[in-house]
Amino acid sequence: MNMKEARPYVFRKEEKTCVFIDGLSLYSASRNLNFNVDYKKLLEFFTSKTNVIRVYYYAAIPDTEEYSPLRPLTDWLSYNGYFLVTKPTREFVDTSGKRHIKGNMDLEIAVDMIEMASHIDHAVLFSGNSDFRRVVEAVQRHGTHVSIVSSMKSPSLLIGDDLRRQADQFLELAVISADFTRHVTDSPKLRQSPIRHPADQTFQEYHEDLENLD
Repeated sequence: MNMKEARPYVFRKEEKTCVFIDGLSLYSASRNLNFNVDYKKLLEFFTSKTNVIRVYYYAAIPDTEEYSPLRPLTDWLSYNGYFLVTKPTREFVDTSGKRHIKGNMDLEIAVDMIEMASHIDHAVLFSGNSDFRRVVEAVQRHGTHVSIVSSMKSPSLLIGDDLRRQADQFLELAVISADFTRHVTDSPKLRQSPIRHPADQTFQEYHEDLENLD
């Protein structure tokens, strides 16, 4: 077994730490692992273990006058300790006439990670996308420790092996999630809390479209 999988996760209180959360990636992982994220507890989880400088949350939001199912979450995050990074989604219709939404945030995450690398000791990335391997490598050249949060325990593969190997530390989401999640069947009322992703059909369809990028 890879030692990054076997050893317990390590944070140091004196480390200056930034957390970078790919909203779509975390939503997909939590859906695969059958839980909802409590973002208040997620923030408390990291601030109790290390010197958190900033927690970034990345989301693509439809630039229309219509109500977005992401709005309650992003509004709550922006007023409760998260640094929100958003951009408008783009819509297109494929040859079969099906509507799709495109909203990849990888470039925004990469730019922020590299810009912050020389100012922090530890970067925590919530994503399993192998495209981030080179970004992680660039951040590490600044002497910054990089942890990747994703899952190898979900029904579908969420973490690229090359990204996991490049990271200084791999955190299995299914293991650490007990501190900041609630099982989706625990309480229908709690699933509607604005500090968790709404679980309505519109929200699910929105993310299913985003998951079919390019």
